[in-house]
Amino acid sequence: MLDTAPIAKELLLLGGGHAHVTVLKRFAMAPVAGLRITLINRGYATPYSGMLPGLIAGHYTFDETHIDLGRLARYCRARFICDDAIGIDTERKHLLFRDRPPVRYDVLSIDTGSAPDLSTIPGALEHAVPVKPISAFLERWNALCARASGTDAPLNIAVAGAGAGGIELILAAQYRLQSLRRSAGIGAPMSFHLYSASGEILPAFNSKVRSIFSHLLAERRITVSCGVKVSSINQNGLELDNGETHYADEVLLVTDAGAPGWFGAGGLACDDGGFIRVADTLQSLSHPDIFAAGDVAASVNHPRPKAGVFAVRQGSPLARNLRNMLTGKSLIPFVPQKQFLSLVSTGGRHAVAARNRFGISGDWVWRWKDWIDRRFMSKFNDLPPMDPGSIPKPVAHIELAEGGGPETMRCGGCGAKVGADILGEALRGLAPIDHADVIAGLDAPDDAAIVRNAGRNALVHTVDSFRALVDDPYAFGQIAANHALSDIFAMGAKPRTALAIATLPYADPAVTAGDLHQMMAGAISVLNEAGAALVGGHTSEGAELTLGFAINGAIDESDIMRKGGLRPGDRIIVTKPLGIGALFAADMQARAKSQWIEAAIASMLQSNGPAAQTILAAGSQACTDITGFGLAGHLGELTQSSGVCISIAADALPLLEGASSVMAEGIFSSLHDQNVRSAQRYFDPTQADALKRHPVLFDPQTSGGLAAGVEAGKAPELVAHLRRNGYPEACIIGEAAVRDGGAWLKLHDAKP
Repeated sequence: MLDTAPIAKELLLLGGGHAHVTVLKRFAMAPVAGLRITLINRGYATPYSGMLPGLIAGHYTFDETHIDLGRLARYCRARFICDDAIGIDTERKHLLFRDRPPVRYDVLSIDTGSAPDLSTIPGALEHAVPVKPISAFLERWNALCARASGTDAPLNIAVAGAGAGGIELILAAQYRLQSLRRSAGIGAPMSFHLYSASGEILPAFNSKVRSIFSHLLAERRITVSCGVKVSSINQNGLELDNGETHYADEVLLVTDAGAPGWFGAGGLACDDGGFIRVADTLQSLSHPDIFAAGDVAASVNHPRPKAGVFAVRQGSPLARNLRNMLTGKSLIPFVPQKQFLSLVSTGGRHAVAARNRFGISGDWVWRWKDWIDRRFMSKFNDLPPMDPGSIPKPVAHIELAEGGGPETMRCGGCGAKVGADILGEALRGLAPIDHADVIAGLDAPDDAAIVRNAGRNALVHTVDSFRALVDDPYAFGQIAANHALSDIFAMGAKPRTALAIATLPYADPAVTAGDLHQMMAGAISVLNEAGAALVGGHTSEGAELTLGFAINGAIDESDIMRKGGLRPGDRIIVTKPLGIGALFAADMQARAKSQWIEAAIASMLQSNGPAAQTILAAGSQACTDITGFGLAGHLGELTQSSGVCISIAADALPLLEGASSVMAEGIFSSLHDQNVRSAQRYFDPTQADALKRHPVLFDPQTSGGLAAGVEAGKAPELVAHLRRNGYPEACIIGEAAVRDGGAWLKLHDAKP
C-alpha cells in the first residue's frame, strides 16, 4: 500500500557514504510514518573503498565495486537527488546548491567522504590526479590505461602518499598497466615512484607489516622516497622540498584528506582540517540538528584515522540516533573501537592482514578480503524483488506541527494517463459548440487545439498534467514543462504563455512550500528558455505530487504541422530513443540501474523545440510528439488522419539503455497493456507474434521525442542535422505509402 501519511518532517542525507547506505536500510526495515528521507549525492553510484584497489587492478567491474544509490533509495522508499551541495544556511535550515534552489531539512546528516587536500601543493589542481572523488579519478585512470596499451613509449607514474591507500594504489596500478602492455605486446619500460612525507612507508602500521611491504616494493622495482614532501606539481612532473625535480607522465595523489570549505563557512564547528566536530552521538557540536559520519566527521572525544571501517561501523548508531532525534527520544553515545583489522591488497590476488602487532600475508588473505567485501556489497546491491504487501509497517509516527490531511504500484508520468480506448469512449457523443474559428478541436483532434485568431495567425492551446515519476521536484518541474511544451512544438508553433496546475502531498506547510518552490523553479527555467511566460496557475493538496501546464502558442496557418499532413513516400523520423515507461516501471521496483534512469532523465530534460524547428524548415507537414499512447498509438493517429499506411522497421527503433533488458524481464508500464489493446488494431492480426517481440512500440513515453514525415530526398540530411544539433539518436524508422485498404501500420525487420 502507498504511504499516505502527511509529511511532517524531512531528513536529508547528504552523501552516499558507507554510513548513509546503512541508514537507508535501517529506516526501510523500520519506517517512521510522517518522515520523508532524501538522499543527495553528486553521482548515482558510490564506491566501496575496500574494493577500489581491486577495481584499479582489474579484478572487479565498476558495478561490483559501486552501490547504485538511486536504486537503493527507491528500494528503501527514499527520494534521491543527484547534485552537489555548495553551502548551508543553518538559520533557515537550507542546503544550498549552485544551479537549483535550496533544499530544506529538519534534520541533516552529512557523509560525503573526503578528498586529498590540493590547496597545499601548487599545481596539484591542474596537473595531478587525486584519488578522490572516485568518479573523476576513474575517468583519468581509464584514459591512462588506454594510453598505456595504445602507445609504445616509456611511462613514468608517481604516487604521492605512502599510507595504505597510496601503497594499494601504486601496486594495483602497476599490476594493471603491466598486464595491459603484455596483452598488447608492448615492451616499452614503465617506472613507478612512491613518495612519503613521513620517514617511512605505512607509518600507522606495525614494523612487521612495513617490512612485508618494503620487500614487496623492492621486489616489484618500485622506487620509494621517504622523508620528502611534494612541494609543487607541473606538466613535467613534480618538485620536492629538498630541491629535486622528478619527471612523471602522471602524478596520482593520496595525500592528507581535505574537507569542503563550506562546512566552516556555514557556521559549523570544525577542526583545523575543516572537518565537522561531532560529539559521541555523532551530532555537530554547534548544531544539534546536524549529524556527521565517515571521513567528514571529527570525533572530539574519540579521534580516529580516516578509514572506511569506521564509517561502516557508524551506520547503525547513526541511524538509531537520527531516529531518536526525529521522534523525540534520547540519543545514545557511540564509542568507536580503537583497534581494527586491516586487509591491504598487493596488486594481484594477494593481500596482507594487519592488526596491532600482527601481520601476515598470502593469497588466502585476499580470498578472505574478497569474501568480506562481496558480503558487504550484497547487502546494498542484491536487493530482493519489491512486494508491496511485504513493506514493513511504521514503528513510529511523526505528527504534523500544523495543517495537513489524511496498492498497487502505478506508473507516474505519461504512464499514468488514461488509455486511448477509455478516453475515446468517454468523449464519444459529446457535442461541443460548433465554432467557425476552431481549426482543430474535439471533432478533429491533434496534438493541440488550433483556433484562428486574425488573418493567417492562429492560436495553439494544449494542457498536460501527470504525477511525479522522479524523486527530485526540481527535475520533475523541468520534465513536466518540457512535456507540456512538446505539443506546441509538434504543431510547429512557438509557445507564449503557461498556466500551472499543481497538486502537493499532504504535509507540514514548510514541506509544501519547499516542494512547490523547487518544482516551479525547475519548470520556470524550461519555460523561460522556450520563451513562454508563466502567467498564473492553481494549486491543491492531494495524495501525490502532480504538475501540469496549460500552454498557449502562436503560429501562421501556413506553417502548421498536422497529423493529417503525411504524404505517400515520406520517410518517418524519430528524434529521441524509446523505453521511458518500462524503465521507470522497473525503477519503481528498484530493478533498474541508476545509469539507465540517469540517461532517461537526460532524454526527458531535452527540449523538442529545436528539433521541431529543424523539421519544419525541412518542409515537413506532419509531426506529432511521442507520449503516453506509445509510438504505435501516435503513428496510428498519423496514418488515420492522413489516409496512408506506415511501414515500420523494427530494427531501426532507437532504445534507451536498459529498456530492452527490463522488458525482456516482463517489466512494463502500467499503461502498456491498454496501449496494446488500443494500438494493435492498426496492425494486421497476422503480425501479433512480431508485435510481441517488439513491446517498445506500445511503451508510453514522458517528454518523448517527435515523430515526423519528410520527403525521402530530404530525410538523410535532416537526420544528420538533428544529430549534429543535440539529438544523437535521431533516425529514419520507416516510410509512408498509399494504403490499399489493409493495415494502417506494418512491421518488418530490415532498416530503411
